[in-house]
Amino acid sequence: MLCREVKSRVLVVDDEHLIADTLALILNQKGFETTAVYSGEQAVEAAMAIKPQVVISDIMMGTMNGIEAAILIRDGVPGCHFLLISGHPNTSALLDNAGAHGNSFDVLAKPIHPQDLLEHIQALRLTQTNTLPLQNVQQLRGVDRFGKELKGTAVAEGVVEQVWGRCVA
Repeated sequence: MLCREVKSRVLVVDDEHLIADTLALILNQKGFETTAVYSGEQAVEAAMAIKPQVVISDIMMGTMNGIEAAILIRDGVPGCHFLLISGHPNTSALLDNAGAHGNSFDVLAKPIHPQDLLEHIQALRLTQTNTLPLQNVQQLRGVDRFGKELKGTAVAEGVVEQVWGRCVA
């Protein structure tokens, strides 16, 4: 079975363009496939398109704050992890309100050193579960890659463990 490099997808969200772009650049250099956006609304739209494994978002932003965006993204991208960042002391009320509605998030203080951010992302990787390669997902649906119906296919055959940053079948 052949393996190819799989880059973990990270979405960086901050209304301060310089911060978002800098974090995205650093994460790209560390081997992540990173997209930067500059509002909560853009974050929701981008997340639905790219299906990131991790979203790093500022909390205090314009019309839609980072918590609101994270809740919407969580609904549309199950299994996505969130690291919220903030330099504002008044975010605790927003976090308490989210927590009262069953939404909890990891929060890091701004400014954050890139190494600390990388360590937090690495910690999230440990919680990832096994995934199926594309051919087995197609078998689960009962069709091959050409749309032909499969019969008697061993669904579990060829299941591989995806290790972030390594390979998948």
